[in-house]
Amino acid sequence: MERTIHVQYFALLREQRGQSEETLRTGAPTPKTLYAQLKKDYRFTLPEESVRVSINDRFADWHSELKSGDRLVFLPPVSGG
Repeated sequence: MERTIHVQYFALLREQRGQSEETLRTGAPTPKTLYAQLKKDYRFTLPEESVRVSINDRFADWHSELKSGDRLVFLPPVSGG
């Protein structure tokens, strides 16, 4: 089943994707599956273990079910000094 998901990227993921957000049609049932697909397509270098995921403004589990219309944010580790 395809879903329409609005995805936002921050920091390194935004740099690697070349944009901060996009709307995707995907058959990925979970953030884990979608991130694996995006990592391959956009050559993301961050492993899943170092990224947090938020669905509709709430931190979520990588195995949460995605629904059409969800707003998904991949949050890489924050660096700074």
